[in-house]
Amino acid sequence: MYISSTNSTNTLMRELLAKGEWPEEEQFLYAGYQTAGRGQTGNGWESEPDKNLICSILLPNKNLYFLNIAVSVAIIRLIGEPFTIKWPNDIYYRDKKLAGILLENAIVGSIVKYSIAGVGLNVNQTKFTSDAPNPVSLKQITGKTYDIDQLMKDLFEEVKAVLNEPEERIWSNYKDHLYRREGWYAYEDQNGRFEARIIDVLPTGEIVLKDKQGNERIYHFKQIRYVL
Repeated sequence: MYISSTNSTNTLMRELLAKGEWPEEEQFLYAGYQTAGRGQTGNGWESEPDKNLICSILLPNKNLYFLNIAVSVAIIRLIGEPFTIKWPNDIYYRDKKLAGILLENAIVGSIVKYSIAGVGLNVNQTKFTSDAPNPVSLKQITGKTYDIDQLMKDLFEEVKAVLNEPEERIWSNYKDHLYRREGWYAYEDQNGRFEARIIDVLPTGEIVLKDKQGNERIYHFKQIRYVL
């Protein structure tokens, strides 16, 4: 379902589901423009009208972290190499952010019946004016102009395909495409900056690092910051 403008596709889809007004045959809400696009922990998402892929996908009610992994993998398959997944679910080109994902539960009556994956993928926008530190778009990378409607359809098909695969394969694909998956890099936690390499990402969502002193460090989302 397409809508020219809304505050947030996730918010609109969740409200329609709660009211029983969401069309049963639809699993996808795509907007030309969002007036209040949201990222993780309330961060804003800048998007020029009709230049980017802004959508929400209705998913089965499953573990939200696993769905984050699955949607991340679907986006990587859609756009291919050399893109990576910055833990937990941002899509990166080198050290620049191409896409973000926001997963939320949807309550119907008093039951959490669905999950909603909100996706913001920078496609044809070439100028960014917000204070986001490192945005980039497909057009800036390749010089090509993309058909956003076709990208939307292809993404939906990729998500459906990924969710039908064994979880072990999805996890393997995710880890194979991790940003900074090899080598030593700078990170920062509440105690300051240090260098470490990625050891693993746990099924419960935590990232495991090993610092240069040989200590393993386990972090939840927002407990660690990448130094770019």
